[in-house]
Amino acid sequence: MKVVLLGSGGYRPNDRRHTACLMLPEVGLVLDAGSAFYRVADYVCQPELHVLLSHAHLDHVMGLTFLFDLMASHPGLVVHVHGESEKLAIVERHLWFPGLFPVRPPCVLVPFSDESLAKLPGRPRIFPLRHHGGSVGFRLEFSTGSLAYVTDTTADVDASYVQEIGHVDLLIHECYFRDDQEAMARMTGHSCASTVAAVAKKAQVGRLVLVHCNPLDVSDDPVDLPRMQQIFPATQVGEDLLELQF
Repeated sequence: MKVVLLGSGGYRPNDRRHTACLMLPEVGLVLDAGSAFYRVADYVCQPELHVLLSHAHLDHVMGLTFLFDLMASHPGLVVHVHGESEKLAIVERHLWFPGLFPVRPPCVLVPFSDESLAKLPGRPRIFPLRHHGGSVGFRLEFSTGSLAYVTDTTADVDASYVQEIGHVDLLIHECYFRDDQEAMARMTGHSCASTVAAVAKKAQVGRLVLVHCNPLDVSDDPVDLPRMQQIFPATQVGEDLLELQF
């Protein structure tokens, strides 16, 4: 199974990274709809697209305003947007408010439920994350392997979500701050580098790919990767358009 990191940055796009958006083209799944969502059109190969939202902060949903372009380039494409009920209400009420965005995009909103999730490829399992306003992570299981996506949370080896991601083949985890910015990480609800590596080690995942990187740092290594690899060697920094097999 292939996952493409369409957007690997956090908060706002910069010249190197767009904000959160991952896609599994073979099964028509997209995780989050940040500014990179416009790239989805290049990978659509199914008649239906299912977009799963971790939460409703702007850097994760702004791409839903790009749906008209996507549907123009793929006539007949049916798009379902899945999320927690209150988060979908925020999108409907605020992101698509006529005074902010003139015409509601033609898509179907689907609240998370055991029934709706069980029908999706990979049978996504959601689990709560600690973040301002609330967020969820995802675990997906395929015959080829397993994937977990954890974004917008303050990593902690004792957090409840660590059990949810145990032994996945590929963990895609936010890593916004370097270790010397722990106070800022806790204030904003994001993660520091070494703790993310420690989470991956405790969860005994196959490999760790870092996303939601700080947009103020456009270097090749915004997280002090060698230090992280001392804790969990199978760690790499995600980049826009990076394709990963699992």
